[in-house]
Amino acid sequence: MRIARFTVDDELHFGLVEGEEGAETLRVLAGDPFYNGIEPTGATHRLDDVRLLAPIIPRSKVIGAIANWAGTPAPAAPQFFTKPNTTVVGPGDPVTLPDYSEAVSPEGELAVVIGRIAKSVPLERVPEVVFGYTVANDLTARDVMDTDAQWTRAKSFDGSTPLGPWIETQLDTDSLNITTWVDGDTLQEGNTSEMHYSVAELVAAASEVFTLLPGDIILTGTPAGTTVLHEGNEVEVEVEGIGALVTRIRS
Repeated sequence: MRIARFTVDDELHFGLVEGEEGAETLRVLAGDPFYNGIEPTGATHRLDDVRLLAPIIPRSKVIGAIANWAGTPAPAAPQFFTKPNTTVVGPGDPVTLPDYSEAVSPEGELAVVIGRIAKSVPLERVPEVVFGYTVANDLTARDVMDTDAQWTRAKSFDGSTPLGPWIETQLDTDSLNITTWVDGDTLQEGNTSEMHYSVAELVAAASEVFTLLPGDIILTGTPAGTTVLHEGNEVEVEVEGIGALVTRIRS
């Protein structure tokens, strides 16, 4: 099941994404599915007639996994950083590069969407707390990351976490291809089977550190490959089984 968040005629809705690729429709849901459950109404809209938004604005936080892909040494246990919810933007939204960086790069990632309050979750119970999955672009000011003592400025500027196009609630995350393109040229290619720690291991470990709240996002790490973004670049991230997220860069 795919769930989108969108506006049409200046009204905000959640909806079920239905139909074949290229001919999708959105069946409007009655209220917020994180609190009201999945309650379809009779209203529908063509995908081309709406504006897709970030499928979720975290009520609390975005959590990112550090060094979780082959090509970097595996940490002894999952390591995390956090980002505020003000970093989140939606599909196609323009992102303004921060004035304090000259080396912002994209990082295509699978994102986990938490569905319920969770603390110290055993590995076998992780599926109970996951609402679904979406596509993320963890934009990072690499020059600032190299000079600052911590990653807040590098990771937390407004717009640095594009999410979308929707949430997929049913997905086997063990072997998913992730690809990132910049202006049509391939930058990153990887498969989630290359992650040092699985989705379940990341969620369980994060829940030991933080109380996870409905709508929290966990970014699971990124394949190798980097470049410096400039005004006018278009970044596309695709995660197999979910779809593609496009971000446009301005300065």
